[in-house]
Amino acid sequence: MRCEEVYEQFYHKEPQAVAFCPYRISPLGAHIDHQLGKVNGMAVNKGIHMAYRPKKNGIIELQSLNFPKRAQFHVNSVPETKEGDWADHLRGAAKMLGEKCRLKIGLSGIIEGSLPIGGLSSSAAVIICFLSALCKVNDIHLSTKEMILTAKAAENKYVGVNCGKLDQSCEVLSRKNHLLYLDTKDDSYELIPTGPEMKPYKVAIFFSGLERSLATSGYNLRQDECKAAAYALMGFSGMEYGTFESSRLRDVPLEVFEQYKDRLPKLWRRRAQHYYTEFARAEKGAELWRKGDLAGYGQLIFESGKSSIENYECGCDELKKLYEIMVKTPGIYGGRFSGAGFKGCCMALIDPEYTEEIEAKVTKGYLKAFPALEGKYSFHLCESADGVEL
Repeated sequence: MRCEEVYEQFYHKEPQAVAFCPYRISPLGAHIDHQLGKVNGMAVNKGIHMAYRPKKNGIIELQSLNFPKRAQFHVNSVPETKEGDWADHLRGAAKMLGEKCRLKIGLSGIIEGSLPIGGLSSSAAVIICFLSALCKVNDIHLSTKEMILTAKAAENKYVGVNCGKLDQSCEVLSRKNHLLYLDTKDDSYELIPTGPEMKPYKVAIFFSGLERSLATSGYNLRQDECKAAAYALMGFSGMEYGTFESSRLRDVPLEVFEQYKDRLPKLWRRRAQHYYTEFARAEKGAELWRKGDLAGYGQLIFESGKSSIENYECGCDELKKLYEIMVKTPGIYGGRFSGAGFKGCCMALIDPEYTEEIEAKVTKGYLKAFPALEGKYSFHLCESADGVEL
């Protein structure tokens, strides 16, 4: 990582510490955390690093090695509205933390991501990395739940992305060689160990070469369509319901959907269909992981990817091509879009013995379809990892 070296070059002194938050993947449970569904996830050994020193005058001064423009603000005077740049995530984090705790100390920092942006929840990772450092210099000790909710609030209330708890939970709660099985309705979770009988695996990341912003993609619209489906189903069935904003498909039993689904507009029906089938895949996936059935688990990931394309209708042409190639590539247990699926990357659980063949086949097939992305597309190999150290 270059952030320590760059910090010393810029400030002419060594950083006091380096904070780190891992990226995450979510093999199953895609697009249902905002509907309070169940999810599978894990952190990987790549992520966001920040070299920093405290500033007693309360000033926050940050630079990114991945984005232009330096950010500067006071911990107690964060701009009320976002400014439209990469640092909005950090302004939002400082504002949400400041509403809960007294902040006096700022910091100077250099931030660096170890993989290209898009699909691995780098936005949540940079928020959590920054929060962990800001808490440390101010002697604040957040619980895991407080860290998750503070980071989520920064995205929801300040940046304007209506994300659920999946990203933050994976990056905080995960443990190496375990699968995180999380119920986003009540925050209960289980860390299912990778058993000795399970075949070896690693996490492959295929970056499309395209970056994206969730705030300007179809991400928020898909959530509204899910809420609309829930709201309508509760009305059709005579269930008690509250506001549209509070409506979630988790509150609508599967049998109600099956009975009234034909009365839903086609798009809403597809979104709900994805929710209920993905919920079932997340539950079944946890059981298969517990049994050590990686082949069966991988097949569920492929099915999840198909539903994301056909029912949730996310994914650009580039990511769909990557998915099509992965399905036909030996050595890939299962793969799908990583993250929201609006550009970014795909992830796959692979047999490590096939790494070279997988990289060559996917790269060749993808660049044949999109030759203009040569030099932007990239392949990376990761392993499971612990969540952020609080």
